[in-house]
Amino acid sequence: MSETATTKADKKAKKNELRDTVVVIIEALLIALVFRTFLYQPFSIPTASMQSTLMIGDYFVANKWVWGLGKYSFPIPLPFNGRILAFNAPARGDIVVFHNEPTNEDYIKRIIGLPGDRIQMKQGRLYINGTEVEREQVGTGEDKDSYDTTVPVIIYKETLPGGVVHSIQEISDDQPLDNTAEYDVPAGHYFMMGDNRDHSADSRVLSQVGYVPAGNLIGKAEARFFSIKDNIPPWQIWQWPANIRWDRMLQSVYQTYTTTPAP
Repeated sequence: MSETATTKADKKAKKNELRDTVVVIIEALLIALVFRTFLYQPFSIPTASMQSTLMIGDYFVANKWVWGLGKYSFPIPLPFNGRILAFNAPARGDIVVFHNEPTNEDYIKRIIGLPGDRIQMKQGRLYINGTEVEREQVGTGEDKDSYDTTVPVIIYKETLPGGVVHSIQEISDDQPLDNTAEYDVPAGHYFMMGDNRDHSADSRVLSQVGYVPAGNLIGKAEARFFSIKDNIPPWQIWQWPANIRWDRMLQSVYQTYTTTPAP
């Protein structure tokens, strides 16, 4: 084979190799896009509203197919209402990622009220359909928010109708959202509240969150896969040894309750 022919063959082989590499990269990106859009999506926690269930610096995955797909399930919101392929409905106590239209942000809260429910706070106590929700004090602790402000809190075990048991924390029973009017949850909507009851802008604030349409739900939080203190970026590997919360790694977010919040 002549030198010219060899050179042409080498160039063709390199071109084919580059093409194959590009094809593999495109296929991997498409698989990741499909996985993220239709199955599971990772999220991080930047605020204190769900502490101590989900701490600032926790990373978790949300199941996006469990309730079907809404318009915010896709990378670009699609112009339709309701949900498609919805064979199951959210339940009280589920921890949900949803798109909050008033602020144009994704929020994570716990479902407290289902369509048709009546929700009210009286002196720090939660009432659902006129019945006080069972609450038991199990400890005390400290809560640190995203501004590094630390306050003492009381830890409670709360048992929702239907049997879901989880922890909540409160500064006191006399905070701004501890006494409210009664909320009537409309059909096709859900009432969301944070587990950090006195540090959560949620459905109790109608102008900021209010009732959440079913079509705005993105997914059900399922498992933490990483957790680091002070919201340190996870790529800063040199910070891991002193700051990773090893006891919060690879856990379901549906622990029953804790007696003290994680640091």
